[in-house]
Amino acid sequence: MNKKVLVAGVKTDDPQPGAQGPQPHDVRPIQSAPITTIDLINLREFTRDTKQPTHPEMLDTAPMEHVNEIEITEEHITIKYNERINRFYNVNEIIQKEWSYKYNEDEEFVRAVAKVIDLSRKHLKDLPENLACPPGCAECCSGYEPFVSKADVQRIADHFGMPYSEVLSEYVVQRKSADGHYVGYLKKVTPAIESQCVFLKGSKSGKFYCGIYSARPGDCREFTPIGCEDVDTALSRKGSYPVGPAFMPKHRGVPRNGKRPR
Repeated sequence: MNKKVLVAGVKTDDPQPGAQGPQPHDVRPIQSAPITTIDLINLREFTRDTKQPTHPEMLDTAPMEHVNEIEITEEHITIKYNERINRFYNVNEIIQKEWSYKYNEDEEFVRAVAKVIDLSRKHLKDLPENLACPPGCAECCSGYEPFVSKADVQRIADHFGMPYSEVLSEYVVQRKSADGHYVGYLKKVTPAIESQCVFLKGSKSGKFYCGIYSARPGDCREFTPIGCEDVDTALSRKGSYPVGPAFMPKHRGVPRNGKRPR
C-alpha cells in the first residue's frame, strides 16, 4: 500500500504520522534553497508585466538533483524528481516533486526534443540481447508459477485421458483468482519457488524439455523469449537435441498421445 504526496513546485511540510512518541523514521520536510536576488527580480518583473501578485514563499528553489521519470508528449514535458520514501510498517509515504512545462512554443526545447526523437529513430531497429531460447534452457520453468485456467486443466486432462477433478487435485495448487478465471498454478517438484515445474523433463540444463508441450497452459504458450533476461547463457545456441518421452502420470500407463490403452 503506497501513500503518494506530490509536491508540484511548491514547498510544503510532509504529513506527520498520527502516533505520538518516537517515530520509526526521521520524517523531514523537503528543503528549498534560499531565494536569491535574481529570483526576487524575476518575480517582480512577472508582477509588473502581468499585474498578477507573486509571493516569494510560493517559489520552490530547490535544485532538480535526482530525476526519477520523464514524460514527453506533443506539447508538454513532465519531470518527476527528488523522490524520497518514508517507510512505515503498513504504508510507504512517497514524496516527490513534479515539474511540467508546455515546450511546443519554446524553440530551444523543441530542438532538444527533436534530438531525442532522432536518437530514438537511430536505435529503433536495435535488437534485444535475447531473441530465442537456447535449446534445453527451461529457466522459465523454475522460479515461475504459471497460472492455469479451467480450460488449461481440461486440456491437460484430455491429454492424459484423466478426469478434470483428478488433474486439478494432482497437478495444480488450487488458488482461484478474484474473477474466477484462474483456478490455481502448476505444482512444482518441491514447494520451494525455485523448484522445477512438475511437468519438466530432462536431466540438466541443456537437456530440459516440457513433458506436456502440446497441452501446456496458456501462461506458458504466451511466454516470449524476446528480451528475456532469465536465460542460461552457458548453453550453446547451435544445433538441436532429441526430445525424450513425454510426461506420464506415475500411477497410470498413459502413452504419449494421452489416450488410455484398451
